[in-house]
Amino acid sequence: MEKIFRIFSKESVNINQAAVLLGLFTLLSQVLALFRDRSIAHFIGPSSSLDAYYAAFRVPDLIFVCIASLASVTVLIPFISAKMQGGKVTQEAEKFLGDVFTVFFGGMVFVAVIFFFLMPHLIFFIAPGFPPALQKVAIDLSRIMLLSPILMGLSNLFGTITQLFNRFFVFSLSPVFYNLGIIIGVIFLYPIFGIYGLTFGVIIGALMHFGIQAFASHSCGFTPKFSLSINFADMKKVAMTSLPRTLGLAFNNAAEISMTAFASFLAAGSISIFNFSYNLQSVPLSIFGISYAVAAFPTLARSVSLGNHDHFNNHLKSAARSIVFWSIPATFLFIVLRAQIVRVILGSGFFSWNDTRLAAAALAIFSVSVLAQGMTALISRAYYAKGDTKTPLVINFICSVLIIVFAYLFLKIFENIQFFRYFMESLLKIDDISGTEVIMLPLAYSLGTILNFILHWIFVKRDFMPNEPFIAKVFFQSLGASFFLGISTYLSLNLLSPIFDTTTFFGIFLQGFISGIIGIIVAIIVLYLLQNEELKSLLETLKTKFWRAKIIASSQEEL
Repeated sequence: MEKIFRIFSKESVNINQAAVLLGLFTLLSQVLALFRDRSIAHFIGPSSSLDAYYAAFRVPDLIFVCIASLASVTVLIPFISAKMQGGKVTQEAEKFLGDVFTVFFGGMVFVAVIFFFLMPHLIFFIAPGFPPALQKVAIDLSRIMLLSPILMGLSNLFGTITQLFNRFFVFSLSPVFYNLGIIIGVIFLYPIFGIYGLTFGVIIGALMHFGIQAFASHSCGFTPKFSLSINFADMKKVAMTSLPRTLGLAFNNAAEISMTAFASFLAAGSISIFNFSYNLQSVPLSIFGISYAVAAFPTLARSVSLGNHDHFNNHLKSAARSIVFWSIPATFLFIVLRAQIVRVILGSGFFSWNDTRLAAAALAIFSVSVLAQGMTALISRAYYAKGDTKTPLVINFICSVLIIVFAYLFLKIFENIQFFRYFMESLLKIDDISGTEVIMLPLAYSLGTILNFILHWIFVKRDFMPNEPFIAKVFFQSLGASFFLGISTYLSLNLLSPIFDTTTFFGIFLQGFISGIIGIIVAIIVLYLLQNEELKSLLETLKTKFWRAKIIASSQEEL
């Protein structure tokens, strides 16, 4: 038991150790997420009822990003750090967290109750294309899911403590339990309660997500309690600091709601196809982009508090180069192996071959923006660490509006200009199936996300490192290696196609797996010949026992 508790209390020494640890557990979480999606695809498949399930997430997600982000990790860490002494918990820090907990919990419950009664009116903005009976199902599911933002929001609050103490093990483990809860809903509750069983699984997962974060927070010395006398001056500072970021997240969520609204007018199952492909592209994004962004933030915030500008820039560049190093090869790999990935992960039961082709096409388009999404997550956190939430707000607002505009325009162009329609269908090899208009939604999302990154990159060069090299060298090295990765993977697919029976699960899995391994080996050789620094750093990190990282306590002057 002592060893188990010691695992929960370990801190990570450097960004590579933290990011690799985050990446490994994110990989485990993503594996479970893929198993979750495979179960949903197998038992239900893209359908109107599954569309209602995914549409039901939109209002709870909106509540989460609008309320939970007011007490998010990126905002609270600097406040709590300033109230601690020598890395140790103080009464002032405990009082602050208790005040946040009280205000946050009360606000979340109040908003959830209000939205419970407003749900019949909101559904017309979320899924206007649904028939009345399907809208009724979406309303019921959304009302049940209102428990989720409360639990996940509290978990997010407690997660502030686990990240503050660099307890990335616990932070990474929570999504594993969340996906386990949903899997329980798919396998055990769906046969009993139908589509409502999936919703019950979401609540079980959120409850487990919250439980492990609360346990870890207590082990760090923080046990949030309800405060009878709240320091509203501090709460106002937190809210004002969080407000621009909260609005930015709300803009992003509005773009996602618009995707759902547009898809509700398309063929049945379009919302499901969009979500399945989006979840698949989230695998490389979460493992590589988000892991490095999360691992980098505490150190970035600490560098700002110490006034160490050079350390801030070096840490930011290191994390950015690592994201580029991983994301570009992943993008090429997912584009070339898109059909094999979708068929292996989702292709069973009610998920047909046409569904596979549509999801694969959407996945290819989404994959183009994986690098942009990861870099945006990192650069946004760099601005938050600097206390600047307005710059990401303006950029996110502009790009969220553009995503909505692009979605509308692309759907109209796809519908009315036959040349564009045939070009996109032929390029993605879906010209002989119906429902292809859904691919315009990931196209709009990816284009808007890429523009978001470009604007972030321009501003970060101007504000943080105007005369310093940023990611150019690793970008072209990784792009060159990825080019050879893509060619070798594609050629391997064609060479292995006659050898394996691609009509079976194991045949298509082996074809894709072996081709992918060959491509990765070729990319590693190219990077080695180019003397890529990130590859050298990764190999050095893997030689260390990063999972046994010793607990490090920051000295008083470092805080």
